[in-house]
Amino acid sequence: MKVFNTESGAQEMDSGEKRLNELGYKQELRREMTLFKTLAITFSSMAVFTGTPLYGSCLRYAGPASLIWGWVVVTFFTWFVGIAMAEICSSFPTTGSLYFWAAHLAGPRWGPFASWCCAWLEAIGLISGIGAQAYSGSQALQFIILLATGNNKGGGYFASKGVFLGMYVGLTIIWAVLNTFALQVVAFLSIISIWWQVVGGLVVIIMLPLVARPTQPASYVFTHFETAPESTGISSKPYAVILSVLLSNYCLYGYDTAAHLTEETRGADRTGPIAILSSIGIISFFGWAYNLALTFSIQDPNYLYDPNNETGGGLVPAQIIYDAFHRRYQSATGAVVFMCIIWGSFFFCGLSVTASAARVVYALSRDKGIPFSPIWRKIHPKYKVPRNAVWLCAVIGMLLGLPILKLDVIFTAIISISTIGWVGGYAVPIFARLVMAEKNFKPGPFYLGRARRPVCLVAFLWICYTCSAFLLPTVYPITWNTFNYAPVALGLVLSLVMLWWVLDARKWFKGPVRNIDVNHGI
Repeated sequence: MKVFNTESGAQEMDSGEKRLNELGYKQELRREMTLFKTLAITFSSMAVFTGTPLYGSCLRYAGPASLIWGWVVVTFFTWFVGIAMAEICSSFPTTGSLYFWAAHLAGPRWGPFASWCCAWLEAIGLISGIGAQAYSGSQALQFIILLATGNNKGGGYFASKGVFLGMYVGLTIIWAVLNTFALQVVAFLSIISIWWQVVGGLVVIIMLPLVARPTQPASYVFTHFETAPESTGISSKPYAVILSVLLSNYCLYGYDTAAHLTEETRGADRTGPIAILSSIGIISFFGWAYNLALTFSIQDPNYLYDPNNETGGGLVPAQIIYDAFHRRYQSATGAVVFMCIIWGSFFFCGLSVTASAARVVYALSRDKGIPFSPIWRKIHPKYKVPRNAVWLCAVIGMLLGLPILKLDVIFTAIISISTIGWVGGYAVPIFARLVMAEKNFKPGPFYLGRARRPVCLVAFLWICYTCSAFLLPTVYPITWNTFNYAPVALGLVLSLVMLWWVLDARKWFKGPVRNIDVNHGI
């Protein structure tokens, strides 16, 4: 892409495209995204209401104080991860992002293996992230229909597992169809998304406590700590706190979406880092405010989990919102409207995650890192999007939802796999940046200098903690219905990936493959 210089009257190459060429890649995707559009898609990938399905269980583990202050603690450490990634993104503005970073930062000896591990973690995390958003969106829609047709006590329609799976598949297909067209379509919808989530978020955050009467006192919200061993089977307070913070761990990632879009963004070596850090700041504020609004608006903490309440105890935020409106106005209309706002957040988030997942698969196939790479790396001649990669991600995402018909804990497994894969992918390039010689790093406009070692060290350790927390059992005693299948599923997939590396891939996979003949330094 050429940028017109008004002072000299000449056309100059976009700074992001110039750096892309230096790294050995030609510009194939259409570079027309602005900072605001990139921020919109990144913001959508994180979403204000992402933690809605986890709110009830995390509140139950250790009470409101742990949940509320846990968000603040997680936000603090998330900034270290975001800052470390922003610096790397500024230096390597490529669609391959994390796995490309890992390859170059780890050096020629370890680069291929680091790239291989990072690429597969990232792909696993993003594709399962599609499933997580499809499940969340389907659950929100399930309760919208229930409250719109009555309620659990009043003859409302509660979608069966088969209908729920149909919603799940339907959402995934819609996201794939929309991502089949030009990225500008997704960007336009993501601009709607950012306003939807900001305006809708403000409406929910401000109006819910005003409607709810009475509200909980500040002492309950900020200082009340209470475990529930009779329902969770967990009596250890430290263990309960770790599980209560999973809500925050799950919500505060996804900002790497900006990096996946850098080959389609103008001035990506600058706009990428700005989008990453801006998204963290916005979501940190709105997410905490949303949790506060829900917690202040609780009418009866014990009634929230009653299987005989109006929502069947299935989605605690839905019951909180219903209680607030029904007690004040004897109507569920306001609750349905608020749940529609929340559903819209999941819809836009799933759309953006699908875009990110497809671009990771495209970048990996461009470097011949997955079977049948020529198929997945094809770019639509008109819309300039990786259409085949989009549908591959969508189909795998739909397959992940099939156990919904038999298992009650499928959501726990999906979000655990998504978080471990997605966040675990962050760890590889950050660790490589931590241990590499500074003379081998070519900084971009955003550069940490001497601060990079402590920032990267804290970021890496925090990622290790986060991944470990999502491997833990969430309910005791452990049975077939309560077992967290994430360690088994991840262990199986990663074992196959590592076996493939040892037996075959290490012989031919060399990491990112240049597609233009240049000889520039990294």
